[in-house]
Amino acid sequence: MTNGVQEQAECWYFKFGLICTGETEERHIPSLFRSLMATRICTFEVIRRTGQRGPVTSQRRLSMIGTARRIPDKDMEEIGFPARGYVMQSHCHFVIFVDDIEHDRRSIVQDVYERYRSILDAALPSERQGRASVHFLVNMIEAYYFGDSELVNVVLTLNPPLPDFVGDVEEIRNPKARLRQLFTPFDEVCHGGQILAGLDVERVLSNPATCAWLRTLFAWCVKALERHPQWQAVYPRDRFHLVDGVMSFVTGAQIGNL
Repeated sequence: MTNGVQEQAECWYFKFGLICTGETEERHIPSLFRSLMATRICTFEVIRRTGQRGPVTSQRRLSMIGTARRIPDKDMEEIGFPARGYVMQSHCHFVIFVDDIEHDRRSIVQDVYERYRSILDAALPSERQGRASVHFLVNMIEAYYFGDSELVNVVLTLNPPLPDFVGDVEEIRNPKARLRQLFTPFDEVCHGGQILAGLDVERVLSNPATCAWLRTLFAWCVKALERHPQWQAVYPRDRFHLVDGVMSFVTGAQIGNL
């Protein structure tokens, strides 16, 4: 039986299994973590794609929060069991569930988060629940492309070029539609994959007052990677403004649970 001491043991190599809800993410989202993988101490891989879930609305289910019985079989089959199978491989395996929160779902994000979180908690033994997390791409993954306009201009050959975005890209109401206005044949999987392959996440997170949701995702990953015995030697200090940058009020609590 794994105990709490073992759960906090050092890791020399980390594996992050991603469960996602979109085709672009299924095929290309590991590229988003390219800067972390460049440290040569971790790997990100997609282990499952599933559909989006909404909040739990049944009063009966809400009254059973914290018990495995309230989790629908499909939720356990597509999210809970894959997460458990991956996390249980070693104390250096972690799981990240990633979903989009489109503009019309922002008002229910807390409830959606709680549903996903309850699935993971029901599937995992208590001492390993902290090694699985839920995060959101806001309003969808395409929003972050606007944080690296130079790359988008190259990939989509835009003329006139797309200027640097002013403000928080996570507030763009429908970034996918905006990209198609700029470049009609935009293909979210093909062109999105090319953009993700070169996306400069440090540039996207260069303003500490923006991108709270994406920064929280990276902060959770970095917190896990701090278990590496030589972490300070392989990773620049305060990359991504993790010390002074805004974080998600919904998903941020998971960082302290690692």
